[in-house]
Amino acid sequence: MAKKYTLKRINETALQKPALTEARFSINYQHELNPTQFEAASRIEGNYLVIAGAGTGKTRTLVYRVARLIESGYDPSSILLLTFTRKAAKEMMNRAAILLDHRCSKINGGTFHSFANLTLRKYSKAIGLDSGFTILDQGDSEDVINLIRAQLKLSELKKRFPNKQTLLRVISLSSNTGIPILELLEKDYPHFVQYIDKISDVQRIYNEYKVKNNLLDYDDLLIYLENFLTLNNGAARALLSNIHFIMVDEYQDTNKLQSDIVKALAQINNNVMVVGDDSQSIYSFRGANFKNIMEFPSLFKNVTLIKLEENYRSTQPILDFTNKIIENSVEKYPKNLYTRRTNGDLPGIVAAKNENMQSRFIVERVLELREEGVPLNDIAVLFRSSYFSFDLEVELKKANIPFIKFGGMKFVETAHVKDVLAFLRISDNPRDFVSWYRVLMLHEGIGPKKAQMIMAALDSLDFNSYESTEALIPGSYHEKVNPLVSLLFNIRKKQYHPADKIELILEYYNPLFYNKYDDFNKRKKDLEILSNIAANYTDTETFLSDMAIEPPQDSVIDVDAEEKEKEFLTLSTIHSAKGLEWHSVFIMHALEGFFPSSQSFDSLESIEEERRLMYVASTRAKQNLYVCYPTSIFDRQVGFTLAKPSRFIAGMDENIAEEWIIEDEF
Repeated sequence: MAKKYTLKRINETALQKPALTEARFSINYQHELNPTQFEAASRIEGNYLVIAGAGTGKTRTLVYRVARLIESGYDPSSILLLTFTRKAAKEMMNRAAILLDHRCSKINGGTFHSFANLTLRKYSKAIGLDSGFTILDQGDSEDVINLIRAQLKLSELKKRFPNKQTLLRVISLSSNTGIPILELLEKDYPHFVQYIDKISDVQRIYNEYKVKNNLLDYDDLLIYLENFLTLNNGAARALLSNIHFIMVDEYQDTNKLQSDIVKALAQINNNVMVVGDDSQSIYSFRGANFKNIMEFPSLFKNVTLIKLEENYRSTQPILDFTNKIIENSVEKYPKNLYTRRTNGDLPGIVAAKNENMQSRFIVERVLELREEGVPLNDIAVLFRSSYFSFDLEVELKKANIPFIKFGGMKFVETAHVKDVLAFLRISDNPRDFVSWYRVLMLHEGIGPKKAQMIMAALDSLDFNSYESTEALIPGSYHEKVNPLVSLLFNIRKKQYHPADKIELILEYYNPLFYNKYDDFNKRKKDLEILSNIAANYTDTETFLSDMAIEPPQDSVIDVDAEEKEKEFLTLSTIHSAKGLEWHSVFIMHALEGFFPSSQSFDSLESIEEERRLMYVASTRAKQNLYVCYPTSIFDRQVGFTLAKPSRFIAGMDENIAEEWIIEDEF
């Protein structure tokens, strides 16, 4: 008689699923988390939508879920955590590792773009890509489009043709949202609809250029990833089989393409947990789709909804104010934020006689708060648009209050850093003619036409057996170009580390650098920082990918006062302030036509996003909240006119907000 053998179902890590009792865990999850956080952290298989109100501990919940999954016996590499910044992913992985052990740092964590980059390089053959592709950042993409724009002589048209920034914005939005270019033009740029055929030509040539020269832009990373995940070939199935759990942070900020990627990732193991707050969806201008979070329950099977409503940031009076703002939303997941911090002052709705008096009130109150023991670093002034703060900045300088304004030049967007990276990118991909153009234009006597002529000649150069450019480039231009080409092919041919390559590049670049920038002493620090960062890498490809996808944020040319002052007031647009918090927060220019913006009046969706923007701003405050507006504003055509408070704060009950009227001089 044959011996019977019963097959048992096991998970992808080849571990039989253990019976889960709390006693088997080293962490007391129920004690460490509140009931709804515990509910989210302890769920294993299935699809979950976690609506996490502002300040309700969503990061903590995700961290504990990662630790619990690993304690439950799942392979860390089977867990994929997608975030919108690498910093967020690293923070969660580090916190989970501290909470449990080093296994938590082995999960697949990163941004959509970094995950796409790694996946495409690993499975490049299955997609028909060369794994050595170069990633174009936004500035590079704009430069390519500008070259195409010039080649098609579009600047010579009788009527204005869109600039490179607008062209890239429209092409990129179309890729991320799935909305045709014509429809985007009709909505946002109706004056350019007449050029739809020419804009489509730019898009087509741009895409052909990238394919020919082995270049991918930010959008391509996601497009190629989604195409790969839906191929249904052996390589795609192998990847998808190994991803058992998918977690997505800040899901309300995803665009259509990212939502499609999440769906594609869940094809085999249908276990998705997305965490976000519909009331904090404020990035439609980047292509984020509010509908993604609202329609999640219909896009995935058997979705369980979990709400996190206990707030750990703000006092109850501030939460009552923010609950009232969002209460009137047309489409939302109803929630009511509450806290155990029941004490605290009512938020102030502050009416000032004019814009300057609004600024002077803020300055005066900031000084008072500092005397009360609140450091400047824990105070912020938030605004709908950057120019709202110009008058305030003048008053702050008069009062000697140091401040930092969010939204300065990013490190890799500075011209001198882009120069050095262009040299490096050519050494990695000699067909990167955007970088060739930038480098050639650094040389005195080489203008746009000569640069294009030299690039055309270099196009026929054998990049693997270079000897001299003399036969290709005549006369004095050969004398300029040959040392450059010699340098680039020398560092390409030899297996130098990225930092060594940069050292050789700087020897060549420094004379050009000193000649081009009057403030080279200040800029030089950035180049030292670039060299230091490069020292942490062993290969150029990875270094350049990281610089394109998740670069350092700040350039030293933006922070003159940083070494002189240790304490700063924060000035920030609300979009830049999301995810941050301060003891005391001022929201300025909260009046109709400014906040909400008059541009939003034609669309219910736009007005609703403005409401969510006010909610995000208000929920940044921990202890004090002041919402300010001038009662009269200056218009160049009619002089001073009366202003109405924002519809989001008008008519607030006196039990929810206290009205302040600022009239007297102080």
